[in-house]
Amino acid sequence: MNFPVYVTGLLMGLSLIVAIGAQNAFVLRQGLRNEHVFAVCLTCALSDALLIVLGVTNFRQIAALLPWFDPAMRYAGAAFLIWYGARSLYSALFSSGTLAAGEAGASSFRRTLMMCLALTWLNPHVYLDTVVLLGTISTRFPGDEASFAAGAMTGSFLFFFSLGYGAIRLQPVFATPAAWRCLEGLIALTMWVIAFKLLTGV
Repeated sequence: MNFPVYVTGLLMGLSLIVAIGAQNAFVLRQGLRNEHVFAVCLTCALSDALLIVLGVTNFRQIAALLPWFDPAMRYAGAAFLIWYGARSLYSALFSSGTLAAGEAGASSFRRTLMMCLALTWLNPHVYLDTVVLLGTISTRFPGDEASFAAGAMTGSFLFFFSLGYGAIRLQPVFATPAAWRCLEGLIALTMWVIAFKLLTGV
């Protein structure tokens, strides 16, 4: 294990994942609801780890051989984000006054997990960041790609679990329906901005 390279991978992984996005917004929401937090954080972190491994093992070369891959993922991801944003906006406008963290009627484990996977694997930015960018950077450390990948994967685990369980501490802030509606509205806006960027190439 090359520790300096490991730290470089850790810092690069954190710098890419900290930006607000659909996946992070979902983890934050689940944390605030204290709903399937461990499973959601673990799913996101493991997905990132798999994508990082693919990037370090030159998966980007496979993507270059499939010219349809990028536009297909872009449009599928945008469509999903538009739908998810509409769902959040509806909740922001018409949610009941009893909405609170840990409320009854929480989403099932299966539905939550499927939503988490969709937000992760249908987001082209995830592939660009973890597969292409981190994969490219790893080539700067010949012989130490594994150390770089380990650092980047550590960054993903640290971030997602910190976000998910850190959000639980914010539950008192979101104890009122108005605060939840604001959060849902912010999530809707975030989803639509990302979808717009995907469709326009901004």
